[in-house]
Amino acid sequence: MAANTQTNMPLRQIAVAFEELALALKSGNGDIQLVPFCRASSRVSVLFGCLGIAFKFAEKDFVDKIQSLTEASSSSATLQALVELDIKSGSMRGGSYSNNLLLVKRGLDMVKVLFEKLLVTGGNSLKDPASVAYARVLAPHHGWAIRKAVAAGMYTLPTKSQLLKKLNQDECTCKTL
Repeated sequence: MAANTQTNMPLRQIAVAFEELALALKSGNGDIQLVPFCRASSRVSVLFGCLGIAFKFAEKDFVDKIQSLTEASSSSATLQALVELDIKSGSMRGGSYSNNLLLVKRGLDMVKVLFEKLLVTGGNSLKDPASVAYARVLAPHHGWAIRKAVAAGMYTLPTKSQLLKKLNQDECTCKTL
């Protein structure tokens, strides 16, 4: 695929970034390098932005957490080293690099489940796939007020065709990634 075509296809960029990360993991010593992980994860933030105003807060929070992890790469080369550093310093709670890593992982899991459901759900609504993804991944970690706000925000999601258009994709090209 031509490079300039690929730059207009965020899902392709995400797939390539995580494929490269997987290859590096297989050819290395089993540790995930922090910089490539952050680079691949940062590609996902565009998906939150495409989901509309309901996910703007999630997009900003996701980007902030990745930025924090990127800054941590100056003292920790791998995800394992990052977690070990937090354990050693006794800072595993909110605001720690390990906590930020956990929140990025949940964001990645949310997007993964959303797109899995999107590909198998008929119709043009994102509400059901997004609701399932949220309920499965993030709702167990949110209080009542946030869960209710997210539920209300589900009504502002774009349609499936609007989302795919923003991503320069259609259902057929999404399934081939």
